[in-house]
Amino acid sequence: MSDGDSNHLQNQVAYLDLKNLKVISALGRGAKGVVFLFRSENGESFALKAISRASIEKNHSNKSTNSDTTDRRLADEYRRICFERDVLASFHHPLLPKLRGVLSTEKIIGYAIDYCPGRDLNSLRKKQTEKMFSDDVIRFYAAEIVLALEHLHGLGIVYRDLKPENVMIQENGHLMLVDFDLSTKLSPKTPETRRLSGSPRNSLPIKERNRKKKRFPQWLSFCKSGRTESDSVHPVELSSKSGTRESDSVEKSNSFVGTEEYVAPEILLGNGHDFSVDWWCYGVMLYEMLYGTTPFRGSNRKETYYRILAKDPELVGEPTPLRDLIKKLLEKDPIKRISVEGIKGHDFFKDIDWARILEIPRPPFIPAAEDIEGNKEIDVESFVQGVFKVGTHDDDEEVENTKNSEIKSKNTEENKNKGVWVEGLNNPHTQNENFFIF
Repeated sequence: MSDGDSNHLQNQVAYLDLKNLKVISALGRGAKGVVFLFRSENGESFALKAISRASIEKNHSNKSTNSDTTDRRLADEYRRICFERDVLASFHHPLLPKLRGVLSTEKIIGYAIDYCPGRDLNSLRKKQTEKMFSDDVIRFYAAEIVLALEHLHGLGIVYRDLKPENVMIQENGHLMLVDFDLSTKLSPKTPETRRLSGSPRNSLPIKERNRKKKRFPQWLSFCKSGRTESDSVHPVELSSKSGTRESDSVEKSNSFVGTEEYVAPEILLGNGHDFSVDWWCYGVMLYEMLYGTTPFRGSNRKETYYRILAKDPELVGEPTPLRDLIKKLLEKDPIKRISVEGIKGHDFFKDIDWARILEIPRPPFIPAAEDIEGNKEIDVESFVQGVFKVGTHDDDEEVENTKNSEIKSKNTEENKNKGVWVEGLNNPHTQNENFFIF
């Protein structure tokens, strides 16, 4: 993002005060932060992602004895946080979160977004009888993910971390993509950028907010660009044979990022990647929704990477449109990988009315209404610092953070909540279900 965009956002987004927020519970943790359910003064519930300052600073100071290198890495980390904040502030889409405010204290920094009471799609899948969804349920969720990714690409955002754990279920049963800390900005994915390699980059739209303007915290002074030193980007020439493939973007990124079971081959090869990596992740996700496991999982990271590069997915069962789509998505050559136009026109989606999918009033799963009180025992700052103690390793999630690499392992932390399935879309009957949170 440009300096102008970042400065304008600083004047538009609310600055939250912990004293005015009522803690409900800790929802879960990710690679960099803990997510809490909060209630504001006016009774509105939202999710707050809180990140420990000490964890960021100590992690980077321990990696190098060179003060200049440490300062660059520290600034790089804060720029990533700022970039995610700016991206969230730019969204105007029903399947993407809205930035509700930012938080800064001496111990933590963070931001608040919409709260999704249905938790994540992976948790819901695990509560199914065979830990997998029917084709009809997959079709609905898959169609909404296509719309969300298409919108992101139109803004020039490569998501780079699509997985069921990052797909939340809103109160109305529709999906919402979250967690943009691995995302990056390229030239927007439009028909014009496929044809013209020299087209200018468009700025992301900025949402006007009728909130009281407050002085922004000092850490936001790091926000000068959506890209970091580790997120190198280079232009590529368009091939006349490429047509309208997803890899026809004007730029590519060289960052080594993602979640290991979902990482695209082109990221592992280090030849640069673009928007097409999201369609690879999409294919892995559809496979997991259908079979209950990811297609290339090995006994360790090295074997998983080998399988991604060398093995074809095992599409067990009779040929179906869904299996055919997965095969086309898991094409190892990004030039040959199916594009968004091909996806939306595929037989698997032949009965989908793309213009009306977001108007469906009764999605497959509707979260149950929650009646919960705040937990006065949770000290947010102490809680976050305790989770991200320097020098410890979480068995549930291994994260590599190097200058040019950020690869996540799947997080298996699980807690419970309730919801209800809606009749239709291949659901035999309405039933109450407990399911897990990420």
